[in-house]
Amino acid sequence: MYLTYFQGKWAEGNTPLFGAMDHSVWLGSSVFDGARAVRGHLPDLRLHLKRVVHSAERLGLQCPLSVDDMEALVREGVSRFPPDAELYIRPLVYAADGFLVPVPEKSGFALTLFDAPMPPFTGFSACLSTLRRPDSSMAPTDAKASALYANTTRALREAGERGYDNAVVVDSQGNVAEFASSNLFLVTPEGEVVTPVPNGTFLAGITRARVMALLEEAGVRVTERTVKTEELDTALEIFSTGNYGKVTPCVRYEGRTLEAGPIATKARDLYFAFMEQS
Repeated sequence: MYLTYFQGKWAEGNTPLFGAMDHSVWLGSSVFDGARAVRGHLPDLRLHLKRVVHSAERLGLQCPLSVDDMEALVREGVSRFPPDAELYIRPLVYAADGFLVPVPEKSGFALTLFDAPMPPFTGFSACLSTLRRPDSSMAPTDAKASALYANTTRALREAGERGYDNAVVVDSQGNVAEFASSNLFLVTPEGEVVTPVPNGTFLAGITRARVMALLEEAGVRVTERTVKTEELDTALEIFSTGNYGKVTPCVRYEGRTLEAGPIATKARDLYFAFMEQS
């Protein structure tokens, strides 16, 4: 089921939003965010809504609604689903007017909620992509910009053609940035829990930050540093964090089979316990 709020009303289905001349259609000027509702729990909702406002500003757009207004709409939309629903929440801000430069005050807004069951903790496979993340001098990497996802889908298509579910993408220096669609963590043979340090090539996600904080509170130190691709070849665990799956283990990297290990399991358990209180 899809439920979309647009221009003051709710509608079911894939609601039409754009015109052929809208700036966002032909020049890619839109941003979005993703949040979750899981059995009525809304973990870090306001952080996601604040980020869509920030992302809009970074692209020269203006979110027409305040965070409070968006939160009220989200809660209203969630109430229209069954109490046990597992939903994806997607606020979208897009440029509706302008030739080359969008007109900020003409930005449009839509909020879509749809059924998206939480994936099981069975894991996914990944390979090393031939593609790289741009840095902040090349693209709006400090925003959750729709335009950035063309490269994401290229990496995912490439991985799929090789028989993998996802891809590890590197930065312009050849160091590990993240998975194509989520942030990356690994556990070294020495037991160090590591995630790539933010360097302007990828969004350090809201779920990533939450998982890091929860692990630290539980006595598990997480180190942010430069990660070489060779480290993935010897890692005891590799796992992802992101809004869609929250914490998901990588159980096959290139030719290696890995376990859904104790750190990934602890991270997921801690996150779900946090979510139950949200």
